[in-house]
Amino acid sequence: MTSVRKKCIRLGGSIICSLVLLIGQAVNVEAADLKEGAKGSAVYDVQSRLAVLGYSVGEVDGVFGKATLAAVERFQRDTGLLPDGVVGEQTQRVLENAASRKDTVSRGVVNKANASRIILTAKQYIGVPYVFGGESPKGFDCSGFTQFVFAKHGVDLPRTADVQYGVGTAVSKNNLQPGDLVFFSTYLPGPSHVGIYIGDGQFINAQSSKGVAIAKMSSKYWASRYIGARRVLR
Repeated sequence: MTSVRKKCIRLGGSIICSLVLLIGQAVNVEAADLKEGAKGSAVYDVQSRLAVLGYSVGEVDGVFGKATLAAVERFQRDTGLLPDGVVGEQTQRVLENAASRKDTVSRGVVNKANASRIILTAKQYIGVPYVFGGESPKGFDCSGFTQFVFAKHGVDLPRTADVQYGVGTAVSKNNLQPGDLVFFSTYLPGPSHVGIYIGDGQFINAQSSKGVAIAKMSSKYWASRYIGARRVLR
């Protein structure tokens, strides 16, 4: 919303008045535009909405990098907007409307935005030591770690790996998606170890030898002990 203010000056023996158009709010809108190099929660929200709509933004991490730029430009082209890669007022409005209309819980498919958030949270604790029975950043065991990470995003999991193996729906190894829980038979028969699949044949877990770390599903140790996966995200 703009406003007009009267401004008067004395010139010789006369008083001259003029109208000054105030455009301060328009300047604020321009300052709020998001472009490559921007960081913060507003960028995170844009990335999340693009991910929900199926656009690849790389990591949903609140950093407006080249992958996010490419995704914004593709979205703008697809929706008839100027593909300038800048998330201004119009692009933001169209993006919000599109994301809110879309059914983000496609049957049998993980919500990519939710999975990205969970994985980002899990990675923040890499290096935290393993503590049997641990369920806090001071130390985790495997199921304490998964329970803690998912709880950060409003998903309640049981406390132990064997009980976590009973929640959600079963997923075949060939259909694993980021955010799925993967289970292994280690020190006890049955599901005695659990981690979070992060894609590319890798999972993040709290293991006794390394603490919170990323491991490969294909490694000799884990491949021989893998027993199944469960999908708890929708």
